[in-house]
Amino acid sequence: MKRIAFFPGTFDPFTKGHEDIAIRGTQLFDEVIIGIGHNSKKKRFFPAEKMKDLIELHFENNPQVKVILYQGLTAKVAKDLGACVLLRGLRNTTDFEYENSIAQANRYVNGIDTVFIYTSPEYSHLSSSIIRELHKFGHDVGEFVPFHLKEGI
Repeated sequence: MKRIAFFPGTFDPFTKGHEDIAIRGTQLFDEVIIGIGHNSKKKRFFPAEKMKDLIELHFENNPQVKVILYQGLTAKVAKDLGACVLLRGLRNTTDFEYENSIAQANRYVNGIDTVFIYTSPEYSHLSSSIIRELHKFGHDVGEFVPFHLKEGI
């Protein structure tokens, strides 16, 4: 049976830290599905469709990685995709505190476990919100993302 991990997030933008988690996830699972979710509480900076295209292009030579857009409850989408786990990256203890409560709820309500992978140290300082802010004010963010972010995307 194929072991599928669902790696959900807003990925606004997808960072080298996210890339690190996805690649390391492929060493543990047969397939990693990166799910770009819609969060009604957040207004996107980079359009989700464009981010999906960039991530797909980046992983075009890695058949273990797929990318989807989704709406709805993450754990239900994961189950519908046949995922055996949710895959999440952690940078620090603050991330753990936040992610742990969500993981517990997903386990209780939907019966799906979450596998946490700590981000490699060289990426632990990265966050999408910091990268968005730098990009917004014209800073070159190329060292933080695995592909070029053009103006307006």
